[in-house]
Amino acid sequence: MNNIIIHPCYFPSISHFVALAKADMVTFEMEDNFQKQTNRNRMYIYSPNGIQLLNIPVKHSREAHQRIKEVRIENDFDWQKQHFKSLEAAYRSSPFFEYFEDAIAPVFQKKHEFLMDLNLETMSIVSNCLGLDFTYDESTEYFLEVDNKTDFRHLINGKKDNSLFEPYTQVFGEKHGYLNNLSILDLLFNEGRHALDYLKKQQL
Repeated sequence: MNNIIIHPCYFPSISHFVALAKADMVTFEMEDNFQKQTNRNRMYIYSPNGIQLLNIPVKHSREAHQRIKEVRIENDFDWQKQHFKSLEAAYRSSPFFEYFEDAIAPVFQKKHEFLMDLNLETMSIVSNCLGLDFTYDESTEYFLEVDNKTDFRHLINGKKDNSLFEPYTQVFGEKHGYLNNLSILDLLFNEGRHALDYLKKQQL
Protein backbone atom coordinates (compact mmCIF):
# COMPACT_ATOMS: atom_id res chain seq x y z
CA MET A 1 0.00 0.00 0.00
CA ASN A 2 1.57 3.26 -1.16
CA ASN A 3 0.29 5.99 1.18
CA ILE A 4 1.55 9.52 0.58
CA ILE A 5 1.18 12.99 2.09
CA ILE A 6 1.34 15.94 -0.26
CA HIS A 7 0.22 19.56 -0.57
CA PRO A 8 -2.76 20.64 -2.63
CA CYS A 9 -1.56 23.41 -4.95
CA TYR A 10 -2.55 25.49 -7.95
CA PHE A 11 -2.55 23.30 -11.09
CA PRO A 12 0.41 21.40 -9.61
CA SER A 13 3.71 20.48 -11.17
CA ILE A 14 4.05 17.22 -13.06
CA SER A 15 6.03 15.80 -10.12
CA HIS A 16 2.94 16.19 -7.91
CA PHE A 17 0.86 14.13 -10.29
CA VAL A 18 3.56 11.48 -10.72
CA ALA A 19 3.28 10.96 -6.95
CA LEU A 20 -0.53 10.94 -7.09
CA ALA A 21 -0.66 8.53 -10.04
CA LYS A 22 1.40 5.97 -8.12
CA ALA A 23 -0.41 6.36 -4.78
CA ASP A 24 -3.03 4.07 -3.28
CA MET A 25 -4.02 6.55 -0.58
CA VAL A 26 -3.40 10.30 -0.48
CA THR A 27 -3.39 12.64 2.51
CA PHE A 28 -3.52 16.34 1.71
CA GLU A 29 -1.55 18.55 4.08
CA MET A 30 -4.02 21.14 5.36
CA GLU A 31 -2.39 22.32 8.59
CA ASP A 32 0.95 23.83 7.63
CA ASN A 33 1.76 27.55 7.40
CA PHE A 34 1.65 29.49 4.16
CA GLN A 35 5.06 30.19 2.65
CA LYS A 36 5.75 32.71 -0.08
CA GLN A 37 7.39 31.78 -3.39
CA THR A 38 6.13 28.21 -3.41
CA ASN A 39 3.70 26.40 -5.68
CA ARG A 40 0.91 26.90 -3.16
CA ASN A 41 -0.20 29.88 -5.24
CA ARG A 42 1.76 29.65 -8.48
CA MET A 43 2.31 27.52 -11.56
CA TYR A 44 4.79 27.51 -14.41
CA ILE A 45 3.71 27.18 -18.03
CA TYR A 46 5.45 27.12 -21.44
CA SER A 47 4.70 30.48 -23.09
CA PRO A 48 5.75 31.59 -26.59
CA ASN A 49 8.72 33.31 -24.88
CA GLY A 50 9.72 30.35 -22.72
CA ILE A 51 8.90 29.58 -19.11
CA GLN A 52 6.25 31.83 -17.53
CA LEU A 53 5.17 32.15 -13.91
CA LEU A 54 1.47 32.61 -13.12
CA ASN A 55 1.01 33.80 -9.55
CA ILE A 56 -2.21 34.10 -7.52
CA PRO A 57 -2.22 37.26 -5.37
CA VAL A 58 -3.10 36.60 -1.74
CA LYS A 59 -4.14 38.88 1.11
CA HIS A 60 -1.29 39.35 3.54
CA SER A 61 -1.89 38.60 7.19
CA ARG A 62 -0.63 40.76 10.02
CA GLU A 63 0.37 37.59 11.83
CA ALA A 64 3.85 36.19 11.26
CA HIS A 65 2.48 32.72 10.56
CA GLN A 66 -0.78 32.02 8.80
CA ARG A 67 -2.15 28.56 8.20
CA ILE A 68 -2.53 27.72 4.54
CA LYS A 69 -6.24 26.94 4.85
CA GLU A 70 -6.85 30.46 6.20
CA VAL A 71 -5.16 32.27 3.30
CA ARG A 72 -7.55 34.43 1.28
CA ILE A 73 -7.18 35.32 -2.39
CA GLU A 74 -6.82 38.97 -3.38
CA ASN A 75 -9.58 39.41 -5.95
CA ASP A 76 -9.41 43.20 -6.33
CA PHE A 77 -7.91 42.86 -9.79
CA ASP A 78 -8.75 40.29 -12.43
CA TRP A 79 -5.83 37.87 -12.14
CA GLN A 80 -8.06 35.05 -13.43
CA LYS A 81 -8.57 36.75 -16.78
CA GLN A 82 -4.82 37.34 -17.05
CA HIS A 83 -4.03 33.70 -16.23
CA PHE A 84 -6.51 32.30 -18.74
CA LYS A 85 -5.24 34.63 -21.49
CA SER A 86 -1.72 33.40 -20.75
CA LEU A 87 -2.88 29.78 -20.99
CA GLU A 88 -4.56 30.51 -24.33
CA ALA A 89 -1.41 32.17 -25.70
CA ALA A 90 0.66 29.21 -24.54
CA TYR A 91 -1.58 26.29 -25.48
CA ARG A 92 -4.25 27.32 -28.00
CA SER A 93 -2.26 25.53 -30.72
CA SER A 94 -1.55 22.43 -28.58
CA PRO A 95 -3.27 19.17 -29.59
CA PHE A 96 -5.66 18.96 -26.63
CA PHE A 97 -6.33 22.51 -25.39
CA GLU A 98 -9.75 22.73 -27.01
CA TYR A 99 -10.62 19.23 -25.83
CA PHE A 100 -10.14 20.17 -22.16
CA GLU A 101 -10.93 23.90 -22.34
CA ASP A 102 -14.55 23.54 -21.19
CA ALA A 103 -13.48 21.55 -18.13
CA ILE A 104 -10.83 24.05 -17.05
CA ALA A 105 -12.30 27.45 -18.03
CA PRO A 106 -14.96 27.63 -15.25
CA VAL A 107 -12.32 27.77 -12.51
CA PHE A 108 -11.16 31.09 -14.00
CA GLN A 109 -14.68 32.52 -13.88
CA LYS A 110 -15.46 31.63 -10.28
CA LYS A 111 -14.38 33.87 -7.40
CA HIS A 112 -12.89 31.74 -4.63
CA GLU A 113 -12.35 33.35 -1.26
CA PHE A 114 -9.82 30.86 0.07
CA LEU A 115 -6.70 29.67 -1.76
CA MET A 116 -7.11 26.12 -0.46
CA ASP A 117 -10.57 25.77 -1.99
CA LEU A 118 -9.22 26.88 -5.36
CA ASN A 119 -6.27 24.50 -5.13
CA LEU A 120 -8.46 21.52 -4.28
CA GLU A 121 -10.76 22.34 -7.18
CA THR A 122 -7.94 22.62 -9.71
CA MET A 123 -6.56 19.26 -8.60
CA SER A 124 -10.00 17.67 -8.89
CA ILE A 125 -10.53 19.10 -12.37
CA VAL A 126 -7.16 17.85 -13.63
CA SER A 127 -7.65 14.42 -12.06
CA ASN A 128 -10.95 14.07 -13.91
CA CYS A 129 -9.35 15.17 -17.18
CA LEU A 130 -6.56 12.63 -16.72
CA GLY A 131 -8.96 9.84 -15.77
CA LEU A 132 -7.07 9.54 -12.48
CA ASP A 133 -9.15 8.28 -9.59
CA PHE A 134 -7.61 8.39 -6.14
CA THR A 135 -8.91 8.32 -2.58
CA TYR A 136 -7.75 11.07 -0.26
CA ASP A 137 -8.20 12.39 3.24
CA GLU A 138 -7.03 15.59 4.89
CA SER A 139 -4.56 16.11 7.71
CA THR A 140 -6.02 17.43 10.98
CA GLU A 141 -2.72 18.26 12.69
CA TYR A 142 0.73 19.28 11.47
CA PHE A 143 3.66 16.92 11.98
CA LEU A 144 7.20 17.73 10.90
CA GLU A 145 7.74 14.03 10.25
CA VAL A 146 5.08 11.48 9.38
CA ASP A 147 4.98 7.73 9.92
CA ASN A 148 3.57 5.15 7.50
CA LYS A 149 3.38 7.65 4.63
CA THR A 150 5.81 8.69 1.93
CA ASP A 151 6.35 12.41 2.45
CA PHE A 152 6.14 14.42 -0.78
CA ARG A 153 5.43 17.75 0.89
CA HIS A 154 8.81 19.09 -0.26
CA LEU A 155 7.50 19.13 -3.85
CA ILE A 156 5.54 22.29 -3.00
CA ASN A 157 8.83 24.20 -3.10
CA GLY A 158 9.74 24.21 -6.76
CA LYS A 159 13.30 25.32 -6.01
CA LYS A 160 13.89 22.13 -4.02
CA ASP A 161 12.13 19.86 -6.51
CA ASN A 162 14.88 18.32 -8.65
CA SER A 163 12.65 15.81 -10.44
CA LEU A 164 13.68 15.03 -14.01
CA PHE A 165 11.21 13.47 -16.43
CA GLU A 166 11.24 12.02 -19.94
CA PRO A 167 10.79 14.68 -22.64
CA TYR A 168 7.48 14.87 -24.47
CA THR A 169 6.45 17.10 -27.38
CA GLN A 170 5.81 20.71 -26.31
CA VAL A 171 4.31 23.46 -28.46
CA PHE A 172 7.38 25.70 -28.46
CA GLY A 173 9.93 22.92 -27.99
CA GLU A 174 11.67 23.60 -31.30
CA LYS A 175 12.11 27.25 -30.31
CA HIS A 176 13.20 26.97 -26.67
CA GLY A 177 13.90 23.26 -26.11
CA TYR A 178 12.25 20.90 -23.63
CA LEU A 179 11.17 22.49 -20.33
CA ASN A 180 11.03 19.99 -17.47
CA ASN A 181 8.40 19.64 -14.73
CA LEU A 182 6.03 22.46 -15.61
CA SER A 183 2.40 22.63 -14.49
CA ILE A 184 0.41 19.46 -15.12
CA LEU A 185 -1.58 21.53 -17.65
CA ASP A 186 1.43 21.52 -19.99
CA LEU A 187 1.41 17.73 -20.06
CA LEU A 188 -2.37 17.52 -20.31
CA PHE A 189 -2.70 19.94 -23.23
CA ASN A 190 0.17 18.29 -25.13
CA GLU A 191 -0.47 14.61 -24.40
CA GLY A 192 -4.20 14.40 -23.62
CA ARG A 193 -5.35 11.06 -22.27
CA HIS A 194 -1.88 9.62 -22.83
CA ALA A 195 -0.72 11.85 -19.96
CA LEU A 196 -1.76 9.34 -17.28
CA ASP A 197 0.33 6.56 -18.82
CA TYR A 198 3.24 9.00 -19.00
CA LEU A 199 2.88 9.88 -15.29
CA LYS A 200 2.82 6.23 -14.22
CA LYS A 201 6.07 5.54 -16.11
CA GLN A 202 8.05 8.39 -14.48
CA GLN A 203 10.25 8.05 -11.42
CA LEU A 204 10.52 10.41 -8.46
